[in-house]
Amino acid sequence: MSEGLTSLLFPVLIAVVVYFFMIRPQQRRSSEAKKFRESLVKGATVVTIGGLHGKVVDVHEESVIIEVDRGTRLKFDRSAIAREVAAKSSAAASTAPTTTPNA
Repeated sequence: MSEGLTSLLFPVLIAVVVYFFMIRPQQRRSSEAKKFRESLVKGATVVTIGGLHGKVVDVHEESVIIEVDRGTRLKFDRSAIAREVAAKSSAAASTAPTTTPNA
């Protein structure tokens, strides 16, 4: 009887490990991405899944309009927005190398 229980326990243990290390984190990332796309607002600087950077100028139910250059606006599905870009002005200033004159 214990041999049958042991042979059943191993596949169950493998299934639990796969669930907690692969399936659950993927579901969490998918849920976070969905919340992000639903919370898009005008003025956000975003990057599309194709790598195009731009600023959100209009938000519709299923799509967003992104301005990629002055006067150049493109319409994307919400699902094509990958992430929001953080402001770089303060980060660039703090990481800029300082040069000292040679004496």
